[in-house]
Amino acid sequence: MTDVSFDASTPLARDLAALTSRRKALGDVEVPRPADTRVFTISNQKGGVGKTTTTVNIAAAFARHGLKVLVIDLDPQGNASTALGVDHTSEVPSVYDVLIDDFPLEDVIQKSPEADTLYCVPSTIHLAGAEIELVSQVAREHRLRTALDEFVDRARKSKEPWDYIFIDCPPSLGLLTINGFVAATEVMIPIQCEYYALEGLSQLLGSIRLIQKHLNPTLELSTILLTMFDGRTNLANQVADDVREHFPSQVLKAVIPRAVRISEAPSFGQTVITYDPSGIGAVSYLEAAAEIAQRAPSRKKVRK
Repeated sequence: MTDVSFDASTPLARDLAALTSRRKALGDVEVPRPADTRVFTISNQKGGVGKTTTTVNIAAAFARHGLKVLVIDLDPQGNASTALGVDHTSEVPSVYDVLIDDFPLEDVIQKSPEADTLYCVPSTIHLAGAEIELVSQVAREHRLRTALDEFVDRARKSKEPWDYIFIDCPPSLGLLTINGFVAATEVMIPIQCEYYALEGLSQLLGSIRLIQKHLNPTLELSTILLTMFDGRTNLANQVADDVREHFPSQVLKAVIPRAVRISEAPSFGQTVITYDPSGIGAVSYLEAAAEIAQRAPSRKKVRK
């Protein structure tokens, strides 16, 4: 019988050893509960950057630590709802009913099968027409903010506060996205580590400044997450260096790699946190969540 030995010096062996070390390190990391509810809107006007994937996986990562997390799916495509395994057929009460018909968020919330403490306010096909319907609504930019403030306040008074709320926005700057910005206290921007990554970012930052000036002075760009990173390419490393140079305090040290399992998970109605819990994608999102948790928000970022 031939003796097959394992060469620990190969790139694959080094990668496996590094991943094992990262998994072990995560076991020692404390993910503190925030002093008050932190509300993020996840936005990037450039499509295909991992916006929804980031939303659901960061949310699932926090829920894995027992924190109480809500995802609000504000994208008419409903991809966050799909990934979290919640029903979002046309007859299901959804965020559309909150924005247009003043439903309380409690009436449309669903528990995700992903975790006991993970919930979702789904999107349905009706949301596709909400941009037009919102035009005639009173305080059209504040519809979600009003509903969310009341929801968070009721939860706090009942001694069951929410720890994190994530709002997944469409890849465009319309009234839905503006509602997301106005409702949040923090902005998270996923940036793809590829050419054109910074294209459109200046426009997005300009939009955030306008929101801060006219609609939501408490809003702050707190987090930038590098996604689809391939450390073997010079381009990915150059993009990462450029983003870190421009936003040294906002960019997370954790990066999200290109990984097949991350892309596969939504087709099974799951996040990568449950689909491939020991893989590099899950480990990377768990690292990112831990880093976000350890970055205590400034006083003005906390929902009061």
